[in-house]
Amino acid sequence: MLTSPASLKSRKELDAELGGAARAWLDETLAEAAHDAARTTAASGTPHPEASPYASPSWELRFAAAGRHCGQENADSVRSLLLVEARASLPSVTRLYEQGTAAERRAVLLTLHLLDLGDTALPLIEDALRANDTRLVAAAVGPYAADHLDPHAWRHAVLKCLFTEVPVAAVARLADRARGDAELARMLSDFAAERTAAGRPVPEDLRTVLALTAPADEGGHPAGPTAAPAAPAPTEES
Repeated sequence: MLTSPASLKSRKELDAELGGAARAWLDETLAEAAHDAARTTAASGTPHPEASPYASPSWELRFAAAGRHCGQENADSVRSLLLVEARASLPSVTRLYEQGTAAERRAVLLTLHLLDLGDTALPLIEDALRANDTRLVAAAVGPYAADHLDPHAWRHAVLKCLFTEVPVAAVARLADRARGDAELARMLSDFAAERTAAGRPVPEDLRTVLALTAPADEGGHPAGPTAAPAAPAPTEES
């Protein structure tokens, strides 16, 4: 199952589901993260200072343990809350991503849009989009990518979803960014033509995105969809 930012649970929802020991661990962990964030802010007047890019705040050690203490089904949500409470810096999210498991990397990707990082975390998105792990690809095309990927990189992220069969519903602000994008329409049509020529089916998601690329009409409504290439008619030899 692919996780999206919208599926992350709130602290209230977690408290309602977790047992006593898990809630106590979560309380202690989030308090530790908040204390570290307050301490580093007070020390310099700005969030996130770190004496060294190799210095790991103590709360980072708890990041990997979230599944063990709160259940794997809650790990993404717990890790996301921890990053937000700590006001995680770029060195922290980079370290957790680079040193983490696929599940830990996914949690970082799902939370980037909630952190004050600007576009500095784009290398993490770009790395995830090079992966073949569909869970990472789905997490990488969320709100942070929608806000910060340039048009060229964003188009290729959409194609990556089609290549890897990640549902395009995972792509944040898809309709907004695709609307009127003639270059994306060309790329999708080329991809559809290649699939058709190879005798392979054109994904329905491709037709969905292709329809979204139509420019809006004068009333602000999308124009009629552009048709993907039809499958070749059978021949006597086929």
